[in-house]
Amino acid sequence: MADRRSAGGSGQAGNAIYGIGMFGAWVYFWMQADGFWQHVLAILEGIVWPAFAVYDGLDALGA
Repeated sequence: MADRRSAGGSGQAGNAIYGIGMFGAWVYFWMQADGFWQHVLAILEGIVWPAFAVYDGLDALGA
């Protein structure tokens, strides 16, 4: 039986990059926000921005 501990850390680098990008998006969107609801929207945008970035990137490639 294979050792499961060695296969568990394969996605942690991606999680770190996603986290850094999410914090960067939060800072950007937070600084652009002007009112209470725009700050709430900034938090939500920071969470979902990678989905839009990937979609736009694939759209630009013509995929």
